[in-house]
Amino acid sequence: MESFVMAHELYTRTNQKIYFTGLALEALGRAEKGQAVNSPALLQAERESALFHLYGALLGLCHEIAGFYRLPQAGTRRAEELLTQEVLDAIAIPEMAELVELAHNRQTWLAQLLAAYNALYDPPRAPKKLKGDVTQPMILAVNLDAETESELTREELESWRQQLKGLAIRFREGLSEC
Repeated sequence: MESFVMAHELYTRTNQKIYFTGLALEALGRAEKGQAVNSPALLQAERESALFHLYGALLGLCHEIAGFYRLPQAGTRRAEELLTQEVLDAIAIPEMAELVELAHNRQTWLAQLLAAYNALYDPPRAPKKLKGDVTQPMILAVNLDAETESELTREELESWRQQLKGLAIRFREGLSEC
């Protein structure tokens, strides 16, 4: 088996994960075009793979920042452990402050990425059944406000990848000026 050779710098893991996300998104695109019997499984597998690598890229970027500033949490295995107000209260880090703000605002791509990644570990839930009205046995009550779970699109995942890549480039420029 051929191994992927990489330098032992913190930024290499981030770059590698961004690249792997791109590979997963290419495979997702091929799966979307395919007519295989197992297409639904392939779509889910590639979508989850892209999300897994995106989270890894985020964690890599957090490691880069934490390593540069020599934070005690620099070796954490969860990005969320660095994306806290407590970390910012200990030392003011502009790059981390931006990430924390993005992570804690539900409308942002980063908060959505974190939520989607964490949802991968939720136990499966049975679909909600329509409740029947006991006074009208033939009429079913339908809740129009119920949210349907939408699957992440390749375009949305690619957008998150580009956002993360842009942050990494911008943060590195700022860190190298110090």
